[in-house]
Amino acid sequence: MDLRQLQALVAIADTGSFSGAASSLHTVQSNVSSHIARLERELGAQLVDRHGGTLTEEGVAVVERSRRIAGELDALVADVAALRDETIGSVRMGMIGTTARWLAPLLLDRLRVSHPKVRLVIGDGTSNTLELQLMSGTSDAAIVNLPHGTAELAARALFDEDLILVIPSEHPLATRDKVVMADLDGLELLMPAPGTTLRNEIDEGCRAAGVTLHPVAEFDGVRLIASLTYRGYGPAILPATGAAEVGEGYARIPVGGLPPRQVGVVVRRRGRPSAPARAVLEVLDEVLADELDDRLGLHKPSGEPRPPRRAG
Repeated sequence: MDLRQLQALVAIADTGSFSGAASSLHTVQSNVSSHIARLERELGAQLVDRHGGTLTEEGVAVVERSRRIAGELDALVADVAALRDETIGSVRMGMIGTTARWLAPLLLDRLRVSHPKVRLVIGDGTSNTLELQLMSGTSDAAIVNLPHGTAELAARALFDEDLILVIPSEHPLATRDKVVMADLDGLELLMPAPGTTLRNEIDEGCRAAGVTLHPVAEFDGVRLIASLTYRGYGPAILPATGAAEVGEGYARIPVGGLPPRQVGVVVRRRGRPSAPARAVLEVLDEVLADELDDRLGLHKPSGEPRPPRRAG
């Protein structure tokens, strides 16, 4: 087994065909076929369905490991460079959209000054998708809602975020300085999708208060809910940064009886983050230390990260 064989399999996974893999690797298709055949002989399993160019179950498992191997090799090169006082390399970081909106520009600006040779690639998404990317090796770290989803990841809390009722200004509740869960009984809302961290927190608050909320519709994505709320599809309970995205004509009212959303950074438990990734995480802490006190609805974390919401 050698790296070229693993690279060929990953390229097939990324492009969907042997010819596409050959093009992406700047080689000929016969070389890709040869690498895959040798890898399959060594592992004693078929990795690619030759008819459709799709991976078998065994192929998917090998690709997941191969991505991690590639990441470790990149980290090796970066760590050696860092020992020569030169932090250089790429870092792929995922962020939930509401946090990326305000944090990403600050992080990029600080990195340009402190680590100009570190290239940060930021992708936004939901917590679930970002965790899957992290576990597959396609990202180095992710900023997500806590609790995270698997014991394979290690988490560190970054900040707590108030939950806010966003409701049209003409609604009777809009004149309140604060509402409690009992005030929301029977209210029709745009809701997070079942099983998401934010939905679980809202549901727990409802059960504790004996309150029933009626979803108008359910979505996996806070920014999408905020956008639809602003377009008049219904009120919503949003984290403070998501509520800030809703424009004029809406009241933003703190909700008593709901725990704050906890946002944290997660990395893989196995393996050591590369020198550039460690540098990004250090700068992340510096930015938050300077910014949290000035961000309405954000607070320093009140406790340790919540444990994973399901077994790994």
